[in-house]
Amino acid sequence: MRAFQPEFAEMRFGCGLSPVIAPIESVEAMLAGITAPDAMAQRFPIEPFSTFRERMVASDELRTTLRANRGKPEAKEAQKERNLLKKQARIDMTHWLGQSMLRRTYTETGFFERLVYFWGDHFTATGKAGVVKRATSPYIEDGIRPFVGGRFADLLISAVTHPVMLQFLDQDRSMGPGSERAQKRGKTAGLNENLAREVMELHTLGVDGPYTQDDVRQLAELFTGLSFQPKQGAKFRKDYVEPGAETVLGVTYDDAYSIKPVHAVLEDLSVHPATARHLSWKLAVHFVSDTPDPALIDHVTARYIETEGDLMQVYAALLEHPAAWTPEGANIKPPVEFVGSAMRALAVDPAVVTEMPEKRVRNVLLTPMAVMGQTWQKFSGPDGWPEEDDAWLTPQGLSGRVRWAMAGPEMLRPDLPDPRAFVDTALGSFAPEDVKFAAGAAESKSEAIGLVLMSPAFQRR
Repeated sequence: MRAFQPEFAEMRFGCGLSPVIAPIESVEAMLAGITAPDAMAQRFPIEPFSTFRERMVASDELRTTLRANRGKPEAKEAQKERNLLKKQARIDMTHWLGQSMLRRTYTETGFFERLVYFWGDHFTATGKAGVVKRATSPYIEDGIRPFVGGRFADLLISAVTHPVMLQFLDQDRSMGPGSERAQKRGKTAGLNENLAREVMELHTLGVDGPYTQDDVRQLAELFTGLSFQPKQGAKFRKDYVEPGAETVLGVTYDDAYSIKPVHAVLEDLSVHPATARHLSWKLAVHFVSDTPDPALIDHVTARYIETEGDLMQVYAALLEHPAAWTPEGANIKPPVEFVGSAMRALAVDPAVVTEMPEKRVRNVLLTPMAVMGQTWQKFSGPDGWPEEDDAWLTPQGLSGRVRWAMAGPEMLRPDLPDPRAFVDTALGSFAPEDVKFAAGAAESKSEAIGLVLMSPAFQRR
């Protein structure tokens, strides 16, 4: 590895430079931050799904009341309360956006926050209807965040079997054609392959992985039974299970009437060489370049295979390779990272964000990022957000960045810093002379800050 550069580490692998938080001192410190006590979760809390589920229980109970009392005042009141539950969930989702951005603003372990974002995107999931539509942050909070420093197998099992994922990919409705439930209904249809396909194509082996359509179907049959209920949480429905053993990638899994074979197949997929390469490539693309050095991918892949998906070792392999630290080909920041790093450079007062009403959070953060091309937790599909620079360098996206760079900082911090000092705050020793000149020559503070934020040096990581 090349000589460690603290500022470069924060810009490429962390959440950017800050005037109040010193850059990370070493690769060892970057890795230690992943397994350290989660200070940001404590300081800027986000509701875990285990708590959010109570909202789903309340909504279901109100729906039962509504159906039992159609045309009566009780039904009207129940519908009113359900609407209020949905509204509060929407308000809280917006609040969690603010909390997420504040975590980026004040973390001393930026690499950890970036990894949470990376894996949350890798395992993209969002609820489809009712209050669970707002459950993505809670899903990430207890389904993803606690597992980013452990085995990939454990992260995979947590994400794939999570209630939000099951609903997102319609697994909660999947029924084995030969299952007891299907026989009672007199139907042969009902198997849903969405989860099985995405587990192989997106979560593990990759789109060019060594699997067939028969593997997908066999895995889908193995997944039958996976479900959840708001009151009970995760539930394995034996009457939905397709009877008999299933064979996936040449391995046969018995005992289909329990969760055990589901965990077993996910364990096996987690350590497959194709999974190792797919995930190593994704990590390199996200953190380093759209076109990473093949030697970097080979190095990370080898470590993944050697350690059977020990993620701490995988991250260490990424950080120790010289190709991870070359400035060439640096990625454009997606809108969430752009706004987050700007807030960090501005050292935005947490109270300004936490005390914002929902409408203002939307105006200052959510809507501008949507204009830039990234609507908070509203994904276009199960493959998450694109990594390619071209996805963000669109006329509309760039226009949105310019407008926010010129107006957004003052809305978050009315007492804007001195522009000449801000150049050093935001870019450190990597500040180009032309950016320093532009910041000093601008007609106003807001214009100067905007010019710094829109500079190529700040836009890339």
